[in-house]
Amino acid sequence: MKKSKRIKKSNSWKIKQHRDQFFKKSKTLGYRSRASFKLIELNKKYKLINGNSDLLDLGSYPGGWSQVARRIIKKGRVMSIDIKEMAPIKNVKFIKGDILKDNTKTEVLRYFNSKLDVIISDMAADTTGNKSLDSIRTNQLCADIINFSKDILKPKGVLVSKVFMGEDFIEVKNLAKSLFKKVNFFKPEASRKESKETYIHCEFLKTL
Repeated sequence: MKKSKRIKKSNSWKIKQHRDQFFKKSKTLGYRSRASFKLIELNKKYKLINGNSDLLDLGSYPGGWSQVARRIIKKGRVMSIDIKEMAPIKNVKFIKGDILKDNTKTEVLRYFNSKLDVIISDMAADTTGNKSLDSIRTNQLCADIINFSKDILKPKGVLVSKVFMGEDFIEVKNLAKSLFKKVNFFKPEASRKESKETYIHCEFLKTL
């Protein structure tokens, strides 16, 4: 891409952001990203986080979801994980790492030393420019998180994760339904209208 086109695209994105009500609200309320309002809406709908929740935030950078969780949780613990470095948030334990790696999973188990109430994930694969491929890769992340959650959530635990509407959406849905008694989908108002993203809400693990 030529430099002039890159500058034009960057300026267009900045203009769009400044016209965005959620972008403006995030700045006013001190949230690090507009995505904070997605979790606020999800929590309003499903009441997944309470003052005593032990919560794991996956793909946490830049920290908007962790901020929301920490403001709600008074007595529980919050851990955030991302492959990118995240600026500290008071009373949030951050690990720079990949949740799919065994050493990171071990750190999670060591920190909580018990099963969790809530796992939240706004993770998406790095974009390639191929929307179909991006959707498949993000949905694979979602599937990996669903599989991970069955080993670390309490029986009545809750998982919320980003998923894209695409050709493998049904596979993710079926995987979730095989492990959880309750599975729903919800697209917050804060999600951009043109985005294929939605969020899967899973609750109550099935017993073997």
